[in-house]
Amino acid sequence: MEFEGTGKGLHGRVLESLGPAITAGDYPPGTVLRTDELAQRFNVSRTVIREAIRVLESMQLVASRRRVGVTVRPTEEWNVYDPRVIGWRLAGRDRPRQLRSLTVLRSAVEPVAAGLAARHATPAQCAELTEHAMGMVATSRGQQLDGYLVHDTAFHRVVLRASGNEMFARLGDVVAAVLTGRTQHHVMFTDPDPAAVTLHVQVAEAVRTRDARRAEELTREITIGAMAELDVLAP
Repeated sequence: MEFEGTGKGLHGRVLESLGPAITAGDYPPGTVLRTDELAQRFNVSRTVIREAIRVLESMQLVASRRRVGVTVRPTEEWNVYDPRVIGWRLAGRDRPRQLRSLTVLRSAVEPVAAGLAARHATPAQCAELTEHAMGMVATSRGQQLDGYLVHDTAFHRVVLRASGNEMFARLGDVVAAVLTGRTQHHVMFTDPDPAAVTLHVQVAEAVRTRDARRAEELTREITIGAMAELDVLAP
């Protein structure tokens, strides 16, 4: 997954070094980052550093103050829903705690979203859910985790969007980030749990048949299973 502002140009290179370092705690809250020192360290202009800092400010990782400089903000002030912040935290030593936090969030939101989707999903969205559930089945064997991830993330995005709740829909990137992080950092079994795959198929069917209660219960089972996997793979 590529995000705007990362991996593009010199400021992207600076960002991809500073962002993970801040979220990993290499620069504790209150640390002052000097533009001149950063420009020298990365061998780039101060303009490039300022561009990178602006992106970090948008994530609320740092704050710029006149006569003080750029200061790392406390963790509780970060935009922890930003997919880039999530990705950086998943890549660092705080991965198990971040995965658990995100999975708890999913457990609270996705079952309700699935129940709403059963009431509000359009025929096209029902078809999308079925298509991606079948795609998950097709890629669930033979160590096809990258292919499985494509359908898994798409499935959950559709559920959130089909809920008809714009707040839930905006969490699509968050869920995609945690699913991607689990795959990229090998917090997944070699092949997905067959029971979880079957549950996704059943959720798609429950949404299609407008069975809101069943859609919610099945999705809750999915999130419970995801937490159980973490207990094994990222205790």
